[in-house]
Amino acid sequence: MTYSYRAVARLPWRLLLALPLLLLSLLASAQGQLLRYRTGKSQLDQGHYAVAMQELEPLAQPINHFAQAPDAAYLYAVAATRLGQWAEAEQMLNLIRNQYPSYPNLNEVLYLQGQVSFEQDDYDNALRTLGQLPAEQYAAPREAMQATYLAKLKDRATWQRLQKRYPQSKLIGRLYADYLLGTGALSEADRQQLDALITQFKLDRDRYAPALAAATPMAAPKALPRKSTYNIGVLLPFELQDNSWQTQRKNQFVTDLYAGLRLAQDSLQRAGHPVQLFAYDTGADTLTLKSVLALPELAGMDLLVGPIYKSGAKLVARYAREHQIICVNPLSQDGDLVLDNPYHYLYSPSAATQARAAAQFAATSFGTGRPAVLLHEDSKDDNDFAEAYQAAYEAAGGKLVATHAFRPDDPASLAAALVATELTGASHVVVAADNRKVGPAVFTALGAVPAASRPALLVPGSWLDNPSLGAGQLGGAGVYFYYPKYFNASGLGYRRFRQLYLAKQNLPPSVFACQGFELLLYFGNALQQYGPAFQSGLATAPPQPGAIFEGLSYPGGTHDNQTVPLLKLSNLEPQLLR
Repeated sequence: MTYSYRAVARLPWRLLLALPLLLLSLLASAQGQLLRYRTGKSQLDQGHYAVAMQELEPLAQPINHFAQAPDAAYLYAVAATRLGQWAEAEQMLNLIRNQYPSYPNLNEVLYLQGQVSFEQDDYDNALRTLGQLPAEQYAAPREAMQATYLAKLKDRATWQRLQKRYPQSKLIGRLYADYLLGTGALSEADRQQLDALITQFKLDRDRYAPALAAATPMAAPKALPRKSTYNIGVLLPFELQDNSWQTQRKNQFVTDLYAGLRLAQDSLQRAGHPVQLFAYDTGADTLTLKSVLALPELAGMDLLVGPIYKSGAKLVARYAREHQIICVNPLSQDGDLVLDNPYHYLYSPSAATQARAAAQFAATSFGTGRPAVLLHEDSKDDNDFAEAYQAAYEAAGGKLVATHAFRPDDPASLAAALVATELTGASHVVVAADNRKVGPAVFTALGAVPAASRPALLVPGSWLDNPSLGAGQLGGAGVYFYYPKYFNASGLGYRRFRQLYLAKQNLPPSVFACQGFELLLYFGNALQQYGPAFQSGLATAPPQPGAIFEGLSYPGGTHDNQTVPLLKLSNLEPQLLR
């Protein structure tokens, strides 16, 4: 630290007297930090991991301005992994990546973070993190780590997800084939999957021959005779035992959804396609739902609609498969719910399907010459969106300069995700977040970017209903929306529905009422056209225009709606782009 003579001469005399003491104090502090660092490192070498963590933790924090803070953070993370404290290790590794991005040993940080993610069963993050390592240096150790941990994976849904997200990975393909080999007798779907893996990756067919020979076909959807009318069980949390205004207000969306279903029932009746609705109150807990599923009459239904809450969705999905009754979840966007279950459908596009549609649109509309920035809330659906978007955009030839997860209720977390240098060089920014605090922060950050280099913005359609955002922001030239719930409010279909709904309910319909109406109209007609086992019928049917929304389609055996509208505002009016 140096001072010019003129600068020192202008300082107050008391401060001049204190300067030597201040310099000595700073020197002593730096020496103390270095001594503590060496102590922590020595304790790590000796296997005293808890003591090492205690010594190194304060040195890693940026506020303490230690010159070797990144090294201290990395050694802390190493000590934490030795103790099996994976969450603590991950927290410190994230600190390095966020606060010390120019750390020379960042590749070692990524490698260790891959191990930490594997240990916490976060296979997607582990593979994504390890994928950032340079192949020329890390190809062999990276593959060895992946093989070690993936060989232990026994969860079918996770394997299916990984194989879908990394379809060209020979390592994942081979280990997934080994997993199928070890499961015993295979279903027909498993056998086809295994055969495809053997062909694609040129695996030793003789090794898997016993499993292929022992395959047992999975039960095909039961063929049932057509009926003059169909019975539909509606499993919703009406909570009729609680008549308090708080519960009624909280459950208004359930009431609206059911009102839409009832109105669709009337429309089907007038069209000569009658269905009977049987409503069951599932309550707000799984105990009530289990008691409903135990009712003998439920097994005689031709279709089930519900439930609402995620805690009961898997119960109903399992019930549907065991009893071979198709179940439609009316609101969920969790694509994992319909994996490997021919009797479970989502009315809505899953988060991953939305992401793939958005990524295809972005690659076509914004090009792939410049990288993009991907921001998302740290939640199940938004994490699914982010992973699917990255995979689809990169498959189209694009690249991401950065991906940031954030907590919308934490201003610091949200601010840290909006990096000015990343935004300036990006072709577009895609944000997966419905929280109303996110939009204003994103527009503020983009407003600081020069107009000539300002990226396009691709966000959920829910932002259009955010009162904190102005028409000028939402209607900007570079602002686009992926909006599964979009419908033309001036269209004839919605105007007819609104008129009928007003006549019945004496109030305008909410979006939940619209969804209930559209759901039953589509699947009620499917029952009439194909019968209760309508899976193959939907798989080959062309996309159907909706009575209110843009449409529904389940091509090729997909079990979530593949129709995802993309739009922007033109003169403050929605303009459908695809």
